[in-house]
Formats: sequence, C-alpha cells, structure tokens
Amino acid sequence: MTENKGQEYCLIVEGAYLTESEAEHALRDPFIEDWVEQHGNFKIHNMDDIQVTPGVTLGSLGVYMIDERVFEISSNDAEHPLTEHKAKGVAEALRRQDMFDEISVEQRQEDAAAD
Repeated sequence: MTENKGQEYCLIVEGAYLTESEAEHALRDPFIEDWVEQHGNFKIHNMDDIQVTPGVTLGSLGVYMIDERVFEISSNDAEHPLTEHKAKGVAEALRRQDMFDEISVEQRQEDAAAD
C-alpha cells in the first residue's frame, strides 16, 4: 500500500478545444464509438457501464476548463475519487485514443481548504 491513499488525483490535458463541451466530447466519443461497435447501440445510462480503466467509468469523469485549451479531468463521484493508480490508467487510455496533445497526472488541488 502507498501513503497516497487519501489523496485525490486528476489529469491535466491540453488540446485544440475551446470549450469544456468540446473537450468532454473528445474524452467521451472514442469510448462511446467502441461501445457502439461492441454492443450495437448506446444510451445515456451506458455511460456508467463503459470502463475507461478498471474501476473508472466514463460517466464518473468530469471535464473542467482551467485555462485556454487546458482542462482538468477528474472524478465526479465523491465516493470514488481518482487514486494515483486509476488516474495513470485513465491517462494511458486517453493516450491510446490520441484526442489530447498533452496529458499529465497530478495531485488534485482543492480551491477551498476542506480540513
């Protein structure tokens, strides 16, 4: 076990996307296309069935713009934050999809102190 158990991680990605919506589509589209190829159709509730990496579903990830063409991808599920291991798995899956120019894993910084 690691000492980072209580720490939450996120991905910082860069790409040619001008809005959160565009970056979110870039994140989701390849996984949805793979799902459709395997299952024949897609419904919005399938977002929680699509595994990006073991333990992380597509529906649990959120995309937030932090600067021009720079976005944070993190877990929307407070019960299941991204651990360092899961974040690295998501990063590898995104590198295979080749939708973002730069991808890095970082410890998530909260705006407000949650102590």
